[in-house]
Amino acid sequence: MSAKTSQFATRVIHAGQTTDAATGAVMPPIVTSTTFEWEALGQPREHIYTRSSNPTRDALERCVAELESGVRGLAYASGQAATAGVLDLLDAGSHVIAPLDFYGGTRRLFDQVRRRTSALDFSWVDMTDPAAVAAAVRPATKLIWIETPTNPLLKVTDLAAIVAIARQHKVLTCADNTFATPCYQRPLELGVDIVMHSATKYFGGHSDVLGGINVVADAELGKQLHMVRSASGGVLGPFDAYLVLRGIKTLALRMERHCANALAVAQYLEKHPRVARVYYPGLPAHPQHALAKRQMAGGFGGIVCFEIQGDAGAIGGFMNRLQVFTVAESLGAVESLVGQPATMSHSSVPADERRKMGIADNLVRLSVGIEGLDDLLADLDQALQSP
Repeated sequence: MSAKTSQFATRVIHAGQTTDAATGAVMPPIVTSTTFEWEALGQPREHIYTRSSNPTRDALERCVAELESGVRGLAYASGQAATAGVLDLLDAGSHVIAPLDFYGGTRRLFDQVRRRTSALDFSWVDMTDPAAVAAAVRPATKLIWIETPTNPLLKVTDLAAIVAIARQHKVLTCADNTFATPCYQRPLELGVDIVMHSATKYFGGHSDVLGGINVVADAELGKQLHMVRSASGGVLGPFDAYLVLRGIKTLALRMERHCANALAVAQYLEKHPRVARVYYPGLPAHPQHALAKRQMAGGFGGIVCFEIQGDAGAIGGFMNRLQVFTVAESLGAVESLVGQPATMSHSSVPADERRKMGIADNLVRLSVGIEGLDDLLADLDQALQSP
């Protein structure tokens, strides 16, 4: 199928030629074997050992590579493992530029692990300002890590502008595209070197599988990533690969509902007297709304964040009164979830650093699911009633 002529909703179902050539099965079989027989000594088959390659995982990797307009995909045991795989490309002592506001788990890996174990150095930069990114580049800079929209403040980074800076200094770029998905944003098409996904989120879509995926635009870079992944071993198992691939089949359909519901929720919250501020790229009041319209063609994602008026008791009362939204970690699944970044997704970030990032204690993050919109709005309305 031609990726250039088919609609994206068609590509999510057929991308990567996932029909099994041997049997004609429209979904690839779950190949659980860890090892594969050689034709003869010195004559290995396509697959040798599952840590290096596996038919089920390969099907998923082909699919996502095509959806992201890349040449190769690599699937990992989690989004954090995929992130670690990118860092494994760097020599000890390298400098990395990362967003001031981004996922707390990624920052923990960078700051609390790789700074110690690999002597990596990190600069946290407001990536809505390309000049600030350019000013942060040093001779030792080897990677610019981008997250757009960011977690949780939903800031939007101008990918083309950051790529131009990176190419000027011969610096690698990687964009976390988990929130937007390739439905609405394809960073490789704008010149980014690597795109990363927590496949646990929208790709899987059902809160039942853990995974991560990197996709590259350059075949040689893909070989390097494959080598370090095979060496470190953080690969996605065949059962999980099957579940992610199954989830992708409905990605376009689910994202349409996620985005439509999220926009309506954001518009509702924007007018509510108990809401101090709403963060959503689809609102005209969002500082990067014009950029989001240009860069995220067709949708603004399913995450809405807002600051509720009141103290810690107010936020606890609101969250505990919710009945359709579930208080839980994670995001991107069919059910609506709610969390407090300060005590959940970003709890590993010290309080003073969270304040620098702009994450207030009264910030609420909604992962808006695909339930009926009227039920979601009614749930928010009753929970926002003053105690």
